Amino acid sequence: MGVGTMLEKLFKIKENGSSVRREIVAGFTTFTTLSYIIFVQPALLRIAGMDDGAVMVATCLSSAGATILMAFFTNYPVALAPGMGINAYFVFDVCQELGVHWTEALGIVFISGMLFVVLSFVGLRAAVMNALPSSLHNAIAVGIGVFIAFIGLQMSGIITSHGATFVTLGDIHSKPVLIAIFGIFIIFTLMAHRVKGAILMGILATTVLSIILGMVQFKGVVSTPPSLAPTFLQLRLPDIFSRVELIPIIFVFFSVDMFDSIGTLTATGHEADLLEDGKLSKGRQALLTDAIGSVGGACLGTSTVTCYIESASGIAEGGRTGLTSVVVGFLMLLALFFSPLIELVGGAFQFNHSIVINGNLTPQTIPLHPIIGPALIAVGSIMLKDLININWDDFTESIPAALTVFMMPLSFSITDGIAFGFISISFLKIVTGRSKEVHPLVHYFAVFFVARYIGFA
Repeated sequence: MGVGTMLEKLFKIKENGSSVRREIVAGFTTFTTLSYIIFVQPALLRIAGMDDGAVMVATCLSSAGATILMAFFTNYPVALAPGMGINAYFVFDVCQELGVHWTEALGIVFISGMLFVVLSFVGLRAAVMNALPSSLHNAIAVGIGVFIAFIGLQMSGIITSHGATFVTLGDIHSKPVLIAIFGIFIIFTLMAHRVKGAILMGILATTVLSIILGMVQFKGVVSTPPSLAPTFLQLRLPDIFSRVELIPIIFVFFSVDMFDSIGTLTATGHEADLLEDGKLSKGRQALLTDAIGSVGGACLGTSTVTCYIESASGIAEGGRTGLTSVVVGFLMLLALFFSPLIELVGGAFQFNHSIVINGNLTPQTIPLHPIIGPALIAVGSIMLKDLININWDDFTESIPAALTVFMMPLSFSITDGIAFGFISISFLKIVTGRSKEVHPLVHYFAVFFVARYIGFA
């Protein structure tokens, strides 16, 4: 049996109106558009105290494993990787703000993934999906986008702290900030021209400029993969029965992953003509793959793995089967050997500047990531598109949505943004006599969040 015949038997390529060549090109295209996560993920999780080399390996392995599993479970051209937004929640909300150690945070990701697995098996996902109002679902996506962009602006040095106004414009004449601005212009220009892999190209162009200006030292491109030992099976399962404050965290990981996955699968399924009567015939298998990916990622040492909307770029190139996903998975494994480049891109510049505190200039040294920052700004900007799906004419929907979007970046907390959304929509629905318009779970979580703020939970 020839290779072509074997591939046809496995993926039904001709039956789906594609060809081996087209599937391979689609796989390369999808990988190019999402591979920025290989650079961004280690840089972010390093802030939580994790070993960036091990995180890079965990990112590549979990992405490859979940994507290849998607290929054989569903035959869909959909790629998976650690999700943007939820990785920021992992670092800044859970680890930094709440003081949860990264090993325990991985344990929470594991629990939320297992919950997703159970719901995917027993078919209860529809009930959970219906619990979150559409306005809040879209507002959470937008709020996370603004939060990510805000982090990118801070990491770039474009926005910095100020004693009187809290935030202010950074030193735009400094080298790190100029490098970041260069990266932003490159990425946005390529995006405006619909160039595939615009974010990756921007990262690489900014890296080259940093080397030319002597900001970073080139240490090569290829090497043996770093050790996975610092993160492999290092997760610790928390005692959620005695620490009820962790329950909302599990809910956030679970709900963001599930709704992102459902939205991505629906959108990519539509683009690839995979929908039957508006539904994916193998939707349960696809969500199960996503859940297994998160469980596996937690064991390897990375945050929640989810379906990537960037898969649409490969579908636009003609990808229609799981062979596209297999190609993406293979390229993720190949990326394991490029750790020097990953380390170079994700490294921090120690930048000296002064901020105003109580009317006095106080010198500070802050770490900046001008190569990664523009990528976060670009990803955050893309996520704002869901604003159009919010019903702005219904104040019981629009006000909670607006509070959710405002509070995430301003409180520097995805949890607080979601909490304000739940509390306000529950309150407004009750006082307008429309409490039954939302699922009882919404009112339950509103009470829980209120109790949390007054110190009872």
